[in-house]
Amino acid sequence: MKGIELSKKYFEAFGKEVLETEFSSVLPLIAVGLAGSGSECLGFDDEISADHDFEPGFCIFLPDENTVDRRTAFLLERAYAKLPKEFMGFKRSPLSPVGGNRHGVIRMEDFFLEKVGSGDGRLSLGQWFSVPEQGLLEATSGAVFFDNLGEFSAVRKRLDYFPEDIRLKKLCGNLLLMGQSGQYNYKRCVLRGDTAAAQMAVFEFVKSALHSIYLLNRVYMPYYKWSFRGLKGLSVLGGLSGDLEYLISSGNSSDEAEKKAAVIEDICKKIAYEQKEQGLTDADGAEMEQQAYAVNEKITDHAVRTMHILSGV
Repeated sequence: MKGIELSKKYFEAFGKEVLETEFSSVLPLIAVGLAGSGSECLGFDDEISADHDFEPGFCIFLPDENTVDRRTAFLLERAYAKLPKEFMGFKRSPLSPVGGNRHGVIRMEDFFLEKVGSGDGRLSLGQWFSVPEQGLLEATSGAVFFDNLGEFSAVRKRLDYFPEDIRLKKLCGNLLLMGQSGQYNYKRCVLRGDTAAAQMAVFEFVKSALHSIYLLNRVYMPYYKWSFRGLKGLSVLGGLSGDLEYLISSGNSSDEAEKKAAVIEDICKKIAYEQKEQGLTDADGAEMEQQAYAVNEKITDHAVRTMHILSGV
């Protein structure tokens, strides 16, 4: 069973009744769901995921103390702690009395401050560049079972994805790195017989290509161990998963290197074509460095456009 499904079933079996009978006055002011850290919030959880931090539980998100006071929050915490410790064969983890729990009662402001550094989801230009993408993903993933006040969902909507100029700046930086690592340095490392450096160049290329594909899909890229899993579900260029996996799982003998160089060029051509389709570049060809500067010219904000081209990576 998927974690989100388990969470919702547990809430409907036990949490909903407690909230409706004991905290009816608070219901219009809170949101309930499952969001934050954990593969279950991304829908990537499987049998292996159940070996840690996988449990029946949900989050009760509260607005500020002026809206829901400390005493009410304490009573909610106590009621949540009393819910059944086992459900459908899964056991709940003990709640920490000093906070930091993934489930239970959480102030909305605290949740977003931890994930993105802003309690209301309003980010400055510098924050959009500096906040880890995984934090943005955790702030916006998962499922909201209900949000009567609408505040939690409103903040998530602000963080839904990068502003367009930020997306383009991140894209052009990754394109430049694709060109440097895959189209230029890989071949030179192979010619020198430095197969270790050649494979590192391939890793850099694949990492930047992955990020470029997520950016072209307007989807936050997850933590590295889930990046390929997420790639397979993307509608734009998700089919490149096999080629990218081949690049990092094959060797660098003469024959392999020749094939890998061809695969790299093919990936670059497909990404360049997609950028053209999205109106992000006026450049022809698949030279990634040229594509990078062409995408940078599409940035409308002067301050962002004139930043170093690698500012977004």
